[in-house]
Amino acid sequence: MRDLGTGFGYLAKGQRWVAGHGRWLGFGLIPGLITLVLYAAALTGLALGADDLIAWATPFADDWSSPWLGLFRGFLTVLLFALGLFLAVITFTAVTLLVGQPFYESLSEQVDKSESPDGTAPESGLPLLRELWISARDSLRILARALLWAVLLFFLGFIPVLGQTVVPAIGFCVTGFFLAQELTSVALQRRRVEVREQLALLRANRMMTWGFGVPLALSFLIPFVAVFLMPGAVAGATLMVRDLRGENEVPPGEPRPQLDPNAQPYGPHPQPYGGQAPHPQAYGGQAPQPYGGPNPYQQ
Repeated sequence: MRDLGTGFGYLAKGQRWVAGHGRWLGFGLIPGLITLVLYAAALTGLALGADDLIAWATPFADDWSSPWLGLFRGFLTVLLFALGLFLAVITFTAVTLLVGQPFYESLSEQVDKSESPDGTAPESGLPLLRELWISARDSLRILARALLWAVLLFFLGFIPVLGQTVVPAIGFCVTGFFLAQELTSVALQRRRVEVREQLALLRANRMMTWGFGVPLALSFLIPFVAVFLMPGAVAGATLMVRDLRGENEVPPGEPRPQLDPNAQPYGPHPQPYGGQAPHPQAYGGQAPQPYGGPNPYQQ
């Protein structure tokens, strides 16, 4: 059953995967560090200039008496910074994925290869520039949706009681959903799944998506944590995509069956026309040759 625990399980499994592949952990930290520096500078500038910005935007309150002027503008300043922090959490993943597209593409592909029975990974077949364009375009689409939610939640935050309890909880669910979408898009784009199909897939498995994305959104509020969790989050999102697409042969946590070295040539291997190839004796010792060539059963 795909529930909150299943989604969180993939998040944890992704972290374990990169912990066991130290080279890929270091490789995946580079984009996050670059983005962190950019966002830290932006949030610092917002914190330093928020008071002046609110004062400029509310000239009608200049003549208000104390303490109402300070309380009103102080409340708006806190809301403005909270909105900026919300947008930073929402967009951090998108920007990091855009900056680190080649890094995370390689990481996700390696996870696919490690989980695939035949050691292969799906490939989009598109040039790198085309992939970057699709990633940027889809990120802008998701950002537009996230901004609409951010504006709505910003105004709902003025509602007494609900604005301080229910609205923040909804905000984390929205943030978690979009974080999961951005992270799973790395693996889904290689499978040529369009952004509308991605959203539909995640909505159909909303509890699993929240179980993956909401804990990640909460952890991203802690400085520097997002940088170190990003490689594992990409790995976990790839594992979750394999589940959502029905590509996992065994449930997470269970051992993957090993190939029997004494297995017959026509064992459980995939056949070119689907199904299991019949035993050669069914053809009187003459096995069909779909690709031509000598018959190994002919004496």
